[in-house]
Amino acid sequence: MKFLQHIPAWLKNKYLLTSLVFVAWICFFDEQDIITTHFKHNRELHKLEESRDYFVGQIDATKKELEQLKSDPATLEKYARENIG
Repeated sequence: MKFLQHIPAWLKNKYLLTSLVFVAWICFFDEQDIITTHFKHNRELHKLEESRDYFVGQIDATKKELEQLKSDPATLEKYARENIG
């Protein structure tokens, strides 16, 4: 086995090889691997940001409507007739 003599000693180290295999497994093959988890969290973050933007818009619209109801009695009466019954 002459080819084993040309391999550096640090590549024959079983602890180093085990560590490299472990890191490769965690990064690429595990169910919770780093790459898939990263993209999944980015997608979820994007969806949550879209949700936040939608609800911020809804809050602004509701505040404007509330200010109209507070300032204009005719609008308040119209709103009451349409929504209360």
